[in-house]
Amino acid sequence: MTFNGTWKVDRSENYEKFMEVMGVNVMKRKLAAHDNLKITITQDGDKFNVKESSTFRTIEINFTLGVTFEYSLADGTELSGSWALEGDKLVGTFVRKDNGKELKTHRVIVGDELVQTYLYEGTEAKRVFKRG
Repeated sequence: MTFNGTWKVDRSENYEKFMEVMGVNVMKRKLAAHDNLKITITQDGDKFNVKESSTFRTIEINFTLGVTFEYSLADGTELSGSWALEGDKLVGTFVRKDNGKELKTHRVIVGDELVQTYLYEGTEAKRVFKRG
C-alpha cells in the first residue's frame, strides 16, 4: 500500500472535542478546525517524507518505520514516538513529553481518501483527506 500523494483535508469528525481533551485552548481549536491542512507523503520502502502545510505552519518530517523521532504539534505540544506499518495501515504511537500520556494515530487509504484517526485519553477523532 502506498501513501504517496498530496492529500487535502475534506472533513473532520469529533476533531474539536479531541483537541479540547488534548488541552488545546478554545481560540486555537476554532482556528485549527479551519486549517486547510494539506499533506504530501513520499514513501520509499520504510522511509517517509511528509510535508504538512496549513494556515498556521509548513513543516517537513522525515522518518523511518520503527525508528523513534521527535515531533511538535501545531499547538507546540512536544511528542516522541514512531510509525509502524500494520497491514495496510500506518500506525503512529507517540508519548507527550509534558505529561507522559499516549497519542495514537492511524492513517489508512479508503477508496480515494486518506483517513487519519487520532486517539487520546479515550477520545477519538478523524480527519478525512482527498487527493489534492
